[in-house]
Amino acid sequence: MQENTILVVDDTEINLRLLGSLCENLGYRVVTADSGPEAIRQTHDHKPDLILLDVMMPGMTGFEVAERLKADRETDHIPIVMVTALDSREDRIKGIATGADDFLTKPIDHEELELRVRNSLKVKKYHDLLKQHSALLEDQVAVRTAELKEAFEKLSDAHTKISQGYIETIYRLTLVAEFRDVDTGSHIRRISRFASELASALSMDADFVDTISYASTMHDIGKVGIPDSILLKRGPLTPQEWSVMQTHAVIGARLIGNSESPYLRMAEEIALTHHERWDGTGYPAGLKGEEIPFSGRIMNIVDQYDALRNRRFYKGALAHEEVLRILMEGDGRTMPYHFDPLILETFRAVHRRFDDIYESLKE
Repeated sequence: MQENTILVVDDTEINLRLLGSLCENLGYRVVTADSGPEAIRQTHDHKPDLILLDVMMPGMTGFEVAERLKADRETDHIPIVMVTALDSREDRIKGIATGADDFLTKPIDHEELELRVRNSLKVKKYHDLLKQHSALLEDQVAVRTAELKEAFEKLSDAHTKISQGYIETIYRLTLVAEFRDVDTGSHIRRISRFASELASALSMDADFVDTISYASTMHDIGKVGIPDSILLKRGPLTPQEWSVMQTHAVIGARLIGNSESPYLRMAEEIALTHHERWDGTGYPAGLKGEEIPFSGRIMNIVDQYDALRNRRFYKGALAHEEVLRILMEGDGRTMPYHFDPLILETFRAVHRRFDDIYESLKE
């Protein structure tokens, strides 16, 4: 088993030796620092699994050290146990605010030290496992998409060859997301038809209509980066889970970004902005009005329509007339001012076509 490393920080040499010896007797490797700046350097050099941090130090206090380490992405995951003679409520609140994960009161009780160290290391181990899982998932996604993306970007500039090659590529890329999500091939085909129908009704040119019909199918490709525990959860998400879910927009844009292909450029645009709202209350960037790309504004209402019509773990399917009413009048969560007014009015004009498409391609 790999030996855990503990960084012990205290400005008093006798305290360093005592706490270091206690940790070594428990079977841990110990690194020491006698000041705040030295603690930060040692953290970056040795990447400890746990930091036992004295609070009352001259120059840079333990509070300042914790705040610096928790603000750094390279060290923010390392548990910090504040070792202090301070026991007031205000001091503990200050410690928590600066990033402390636990507290150990002087004089040190050996049993308490062992328990707090063991529990903090369990938290660190769990975090490391999640990080490894995330890295593994990213590698798997990269392997699945790299060859397809490279092959697609090398296709001839001839429109016919691009279109034929893209249809196959885009279908396989969307299968990556479908492999983990509940969406089906019918959902992907509906999204494509809805987007092209609305773009045509908005008098967009043939190239735009053709491009959005394929690019729209990749709007949720970023869900490959969302843990199953959140993506497939049967029930409402917690605020923290919802924050993770929202990252699928940025993940999707990164997966298919920086391409020379007009299809993938629009797919990146849609993946990133299809949850932005006309009134600025969407995510991930809170774009407002015409700051949102036109393709993203079209996709916003297309995605909302299909989501409301479709049955999910947490909701039943709604009839077309009820969905039309919600989009045009609102229901508290979905409101008309979330959508581009021109696109919303165009949707109203062609809403029967949406119903026809859904009925012909429903599960």
